[in-house]
Amino acid sequence: IRDQDRLWQIVDVLVDIGKARGVSGAQVALAWLLGRPAVSSLVIGARSEAQLKDNIAAASLTLSFDERARLDAVSRPPVLYPYWHQQLTAKGRFGPADLVLDRSDI
Repeated sequence: IRDQDRLWQIVDVLVDIGKARGVSGAQVALAWLLGRPAVSSLVIGARSEAQLKDNIAAASLTLSFDERARLDAVSRPPVLYPYWHQQLTAKGRFGPADLVLDRSDI
């Protein structure tokens, strides 16, 4: 874990959304992952039948746009070099593929 404070900020948002929905933070995390564009499946592991049932229930949980936006904002990783440098020095020359990494709104 590189940034423990950031980790707990993510957990806090997961738990807040879960409390508001009456579900576990784990369900929220799994539902968020299932809704990510590049994710086609998840591997889950459980120590108990209750935990397995809780995890499986995430498949039927649909997060709102605002909930997804909150999770995206708090979990978005920082832009690493050379990408942050390119944003400062070559942004005007970015093509469509480069703009995927554009995080200037952060």
